Amino acid sequence: MAIFLRFGDHRVIQMYLNMCFCKGLFPFMNCSSFSRVPALSTVVFALAISMLAACSSLPSSGANKNQVLQPEISSSLPIRVVDIDDATARRVFAADKRIRFADVFTNDKRMGYRVGAGDVVEVSIWEAPPATLFGSTVLDPRAGAATTRVTTFPEQMVSYEGAINIPFAGMVPAAGKSPQEIESEIARRLHGKANQAQVLVRITRNATSNVTVVGEVTQSLRMPLTAKGERLLDAIAASGGVRQPVGKMTVQVTRGDVVQAMALDTVIQDPKQNIVLQPGDVVTALFQPLSFTALGATGKNEEVFFEAQGITLAQALARSGGLQDNRADSRGVFIFRYEEPLVLGVAGENPPLTPDGKVPVIYRVDLKDPRSFFVAQGFPIRNKDVMYISNAPAAELQKFLNILTSVVFTAQGLGAIR
Repeated sequence: MAIFLRFGDHRVIQMYLNMCFCKGLFPFMNCSSFSRVPALSTVVFALAISMLAACSSLPSSGANKNQVLQPEISSSLPIRVVDIDDATARRVFAADKRIRFADVFTNDKRMGYRVGAGDVVEVSIWEAPPATLFGSTVLDPRAGAATTRVTTFPEQMVSYEGAINIPFAGMVPAAGKSPQEIESEIARRLHGKANQAQVLVRITRNATSNVTVVGEVTQSLRMPLTAKGERLLDAIAASGGVRQPVGKMTVQVTRGDVVQAMALDTVIQDPKQNIVLQPGDVVTALFQPLSFTALGATGKNEEVFFEAQGITLAQALARSGGLQDNRADSRGVFIFRYEEPLVLGVAGENPPLTPDGKVPVIYRVDLKDPRSFFVAQGFPIRNKDVMYISNAPAAELQKFLNILTSVVFTAQGLGAIR
């Protein structure tokens, strides 16, 4: 456009400026702001028009407040925008109550040690005199020859079918039973064959009743379980403890198809969460697995990790460096999140859902209102949230004026050269 402005007609420039601003390219100005244009050189106007031709493409970190709110009224993308007030914060906080170990792993009954396929056992059988079925005489150097007889069978592994083989007793079921139950079963089968048989079953190698401890611990290991009933903190202590500060650690317990995680310091503070472990459990110590992303006019744009017990919106703003005083719109603080329909109260409205059954929502907070700082202390930030702070309209104006000033001075410099 600049190459056709050869006559320095101020009315042409005025008309173009009015069109640019009146069409909303700069909402912070109005049409009357450019009702008169001072007489400048033809070169200045030409360069200014060339720059203004792209006035809708000023550099920006993202959408402004008005652009963020557009999806709420758009029929093609009906994303809900919810103002964060005290009622909203309480509702979200109530829905954000974390499930605890005691709520999921309710079987706190101490089952004792149970033999499994792959364990190695040793069976010894005593007979009262006169011994008629097994063994040799037991010698005691203090009392001479005893009258009882004991037979110790070679160690054997519990078979895949879960049984062990005992002479004259046959295949004895062992898997899933305690050593005492196996002893009683062998003695029952030998009744009438051995003279008052007494049986002792000893586990020489525990291959099945173990808990695996991995993650941010001093040493990953497989901890054998005993009849004592080891608990969650016992497993962490056996592995040498965690390698990171306790307040930043998460403990995850996997039992079958159930996976649940909790903050380690919560487990320490609440004895109910120090659950009794069961064979096959996997305990994983995780270091700061939760994070949110800070974007826009914040002190730093990055992924911010936080502790397992969670943080509030006020803490999230502080950890991201707060709002940039020369850029941020304090009325344009947004949290982008996939929310449960019940939290929004739209379960009966058939809103558009994600594949996992959640509703996209934008939470908005106005930090110009002093009450919002109290609300921000009770609004929880969740894993994978996106916190976006929009630019203030004055910041967009400042960008435009900086570009315009550089164009004017460049043009004046060229005029001086000529």
